[in-house]
Amino acid sequence: MAEKIRTLIVDDEELARARLRSLLSREERIEIIGEASDGKAAVSEIEKLKPDLVFLDVQMPEMNGFEVLGALEEETRPNVVFCTAHDKFALKGFDVHAVDYLLKPFDRERFRTALQRAVAKVELQKGGKKDAAVGAV
Repeated sequence: MAEKIRTLIVDDEELARARLRSLLSREERIEIIGEASDGKAAVSEIEKLKPDLVFLDVQMPEMNGFEVLGALEEETRPNVVFCTAHDKFALKGFDVHAVDYLLKPFDRERFRTALQRAVAKVELQKGGKKDAAVGAV
């Protein structure tokens, strides 16, 4: 079986976190490793847990989603799917190399599309890291 994708949920709204948790918990490849409800907590959790994938809200207390990414070392940034009610941030999301951008409220089909993109990107990265490790021996 393929390695699980370690996933963090970051949103200041409990209902939004609960919906993502419900959708992600149905996915066999996903391991939810934590949650955060504001930007500062998100930075702390990302640095501590080192997730492969983060579902990240844009507008939150303390720091917004872009500030969260800016606070992280570029080489250690996880893959990100932005989840927000504001489409005005979409282009900026792709500027910071987001895997996808879910506009709330999103349906299950749109969520699955974003998740499939994220899983494919994580698998590609993990495969590359494994190949690099084998080549280094």
